[in-house]
Amino acid sequence: MKIICIGRNYAAHVAELHDGGTIPPEPLWFLKPDTALLRNNDPFYIPAFSQEVHYECELVVRINRVGKAIAERFARRYYDEVGLGIDFTARDLQREAIAAGLPWERAKAFDHSAAIAPHFVPLAELGGDVQALHFALAVNGERRQTGDTAQMLFTVDRLIASVSQYMTLRMGDLLFTGTPSGVGAVHPGDNLRAELEGRTLLDFDIR
Repeated sequence: MKIICIGRNYAAHVAELHDGGTIPPEPLWFLKPDTALLRNNDPFYIPAFSQEVHYECELVVRINRVGKAIAERFARRYYDEVGLGIDFTARDLQREAIAAGLPWERAKAFDHSAAIAPHFVPLAELGGDVQALHFALAVNGERRQTGDTAQMLFTVDRLIASVSQYMTLRMGDLLFTGTPSGVGAVHPGDNLRAELEGRTLLDFDIR
């Protein structure tokens, strides 16, 4: 099982990073190992190696069959459930890596850096259109992120088509589709609560 994460897929998030990055001409993606998973709304423990871990709430698509070099027009056949996830990012380490032209793994792929909702929702129950979904993240009851999948720079089908040109997608692979603006640091004692179309899918604490 692979965790495929899309970077810079909402224009407002690209702008808020202030790291000199621009909107990519093609989907930008990276991988997290299965050891990055944080399941069942278990608490997230801030790692000692970072002084600035950020939350990034994202729509997550679960792949339901094997596919390679998938044409965009057929990509819809490869998923039928969606959920929510948090891509935890050691922002201080990421800045260092970007400045030095190095990979991001230390900042993105550490243990429990990919929180995933305990349950996925059939897309049919949400209206059937993956590009017409709304999600939100609240920190300590205060809304911090609001996502509208219609605002994605690259659609889910485009992402699947792009990634599958390079690697085979398998049943159970998770596609984190990018985060909207509003990311920020987490602190011990925080509570993160995320909703998809009014359904609470994530609700856990930071320690």
